[in-house]
Amino acid sequence: MYAYSLHKIREAELLHRAEHERILRQVRRDRRAARRSGHKEDEGAVSSLRSRFVHAA
Repeated sequence: MYAYSLHKIREAELLHRAEHERILRQVRRDRRAARRSGHKEDEGAVSSLRSRFVHAA
């Protein structure tokens, strides 16, 4: 009976750990997707220094 109890405790711990790891993978996947989809939208055109100043005579 003692071995069965230890087995059930270990099984519960493994299930909990697996669920935790699944959640972490999902969060990482979602963050990566958000970074990739928003990457181009966040970046604007950068003006060069040449277009800001007039050439000297």
